[in-house]
Amino acid sequence: MTTRPTHDDPLIAASAELIGGPSGDLRTERPRWWSPLRVLIVLTGLGYALGIWLDSSCRGTQWASPERYEHLCYTDIHPYFTIKGLADGVFPYLGQASPEQMIDAPVLVGLFMQVSAMLTSVIHGVWSHLDQAVLFTDVTTVLLFIPLVVAVVATSLAVRNRPWDAAMVALAPMMVLAATIGWDLLAVALVALSYLALQRGHPVVSGILLGAALCAAHYPIAIMIAGLVLALRTGRWRLTAQVLGAAVATWLVVNLPFMLLNLDGWSPIYRRLLDGGAELGSAWYAITQMGGPSFAAPALTALSVGTFLVLCLGIAVLVRRAPQAPRLASVVFLVAAAFTLTAKGFAPQFGLWLIPLAVLARPRWRDFLIWQACEVAYFAAVWWFLAGYQIEGAKGLTPQWYTVATLVHIAGTVYFAIMVSRDLLHPDLDPVRATTPVPEPSRTATS
Repeated sequence: MTTRPTHDDPLIAASAELIGGPSGDLRTERPRWWSPLRVLIVLTGLGYALGIWLDSSCRGTQWASPERYEHLCYTDIHPYFTIKGLADGVFPYLGQASPEQMIDAPVLVGLFMQVSAMLTSVIHGVWSHLDQAVLFTDVTTVLLFIPLVVAVVATSLAVRNRPWDAAMVALAPMMVLAATIGWDLLAVALVALSYLALQRGHPVVSGILLGAALCAAHYPIAIMIAGLVLALRTGRWRLTAQVLGAAVATWLVVNLPFMLLNLDGWSPIYRRLLDGGAELGSAWYAITQMGGPSFAAPALTALSVGTFLVLCLGIAVLVRRAPQAPRLASVVFLVAAAFTLTAKGFAPQFGLWLIPLAVLARPRWRDFLIWQACEVAYFAAVWWFLAGYQIEGAKGLTPQWYTVATLVHIAGTVYFAIMVSRDLLHPDLDPVRATTPVPEPSRTATS
């Protein structure tokens, strides 16, 4: 039986008084055309359209600086068309690109860019008066709506009798604000499909999708580690090996051709991970802004990875001490959150990674919106900080206030992680366990 949000979530139940209170027992159960899935797709479209409308002022000025920062509508998509050689027909990773044109993004992102560039070329051939960079941005924006819908639908199907939880993905404030900054929705959709496949009892398919997600972003490595952490508690090593083996094999199949054909063109994103210093949004950058020490790139890489592994060890201890075997979603969120908090940089769009994971881990609107409010505060702060960054006399957020916003972002993620950890230690507080029977590990995947 489908769980009614107005009966399950205290915040939604209280808000329902505005429209006459929670749905009652006389509500008809007869299937109607407006199923939860169809409503969710409409909500996704409305949220996405709102985000596009909020960015419309920048489209009119072709994302000129500093307006793109002042109006909170920055995107990587528009400048990449020119900077990364797509306007000149340079094929990602394999073409004759200058050092500046090398794409510092995983392979599937570069291939997605190429598809958008090809469609842009076709459309521009018909309407030659259109600006190609703006057209490329429009085409990419339309195409990115597909993985967003996939992510919402997959989340809805994965939560069984709680399909309305996926509305939190569709209407998340950061999903509205940051969906079109970059190409992160590709990985978000593939991770959601991977989780759904595992829930349906298809570990190899789940691994293939997870490996594909790793070809679109780096955070799926945290999901793979979460699987190992949970296996320490459940002993389900065969299932874990199937998922991780398929994920690694998929990553190799996708990446090896590019590595062999043009290693220099393929490797910039990985060189940047190793050689980069502290970047905006990270705890490490905030430390330097507060007068703390700065670290050389190799030392910072070791410190970042080491801190992440220590947090993973702490999560493993938490999982072992939990009265019941935790749900996979809870462990995945905790490890992925640790990954973002210890990374050398945190761009606002990286927050999209955690949204479906948070919904699967703890579908409670109050805690979700508290966390999202912290992310929105950082979203505004980083752009206003960049509006005046290293520009004499420019109006922008001061480094001190930007550091405060970074700490707010960190605190929000830590807060949600604490709530998920509390559910692990007190399973009776877990909203999903309260409404969904958790299957035995011997029969199917942990939910």
